[in-house]
Amino acid sequence: MRATLIIATRDRADFLRGCLASLGEQTAAGRFDVVVVDNGSSDATPAVAEQFGARRIFVADPNRGKARNAGLAAASGPLVLFCDDDTIAPPQFVAAHLRAHETRAARVVSGPIINVADAAARPAPGPHNYSRAFFCTCNASAPLAALRAAGGFDERYDLYGWEDTDLGIRLQARGLRRAWAWDAYIYHIKPKTGESLDLRISRAREKAQMAARFVRKSPTWPVKLATGAYPGNFARASLMNAAPLRRLYARLAAQNGWARDRLVDAAYVDALRTALKLGEVDPGRPGR
Repeated sequence: MRATLIIATRDRADFLRGCLASLGEQTAAGRFDVVVVDNGSSDATPAVAEQFGARRIFVADPNRGKARNAGLAAASGPLVLFCDDDTIAPPQFVAAHLRAHETRAARVVSGPIINVADAAARPAPGPHNYSRAFFCTCNASAPLAALRAAGGFDERYDLYGWEDTDLGIRLQARGLRRAWAWDAYIYHIKPKTGESLDLRISRAREKAQMAARFVRKSPTWPVKLATGAYPGNFARASLMNAAPLRRLYARLAAQNGWARDRLVDAAYVDALRTALKLGEVDPGRPGR
């Protein structure tokens, strides 16, 4: 069984180098190829892709759905695997996905995503790494025919977030089930320094805008629960993120990760409220 592994990337050549190096050490060598979709990079991404023998496709418009659709158009195997550019795949990663599809037809296969501070950390997966997410492109695979039949990624998700969840819903609607493979785990590099608070808040606001788009497209309770677009979450945020508490979080943010998380949460919920407009989409009424 052959597969095409798709990586969408933009200006993250150093991360991509580590990811491609790990894919070059797979036990399934010869049974898969790698497509790097360069989503408008201006760094050394082209040279890194060439160094490791990956096919590179250039998509100038910074849109992750559009980038991954270009990867689907170029896929040559009956199966498609997805991972992020800031991941390290252990040697059995691809083989585990292939094996899961050999024993389970018409499935979306996913495995543990293990967050680590650097590429040298390689803990074994544990129960806390289990995820109920149906389709997360950090670590997922599915039949190419099913992905194309479902319409691929919705390119209207042109900011950060939800394009893979949306596709997962459409795959489920077409009868695909999810298979969890513990041995198909991958390491997701999350440096201790982390992202700046400003960047996290900016992404939270983008994700909220895309969440509102998701709710408008699929106004069902599972989508509302996943995105936080329901009355209970808005009530929680009103209490936890009230103005006096926000001022406290801002004072503590430099030294306190929990305070930073609260500010990011507040930014997300505020942007979600605004994007939903609460009259155009009633988050209290389940969709049909």
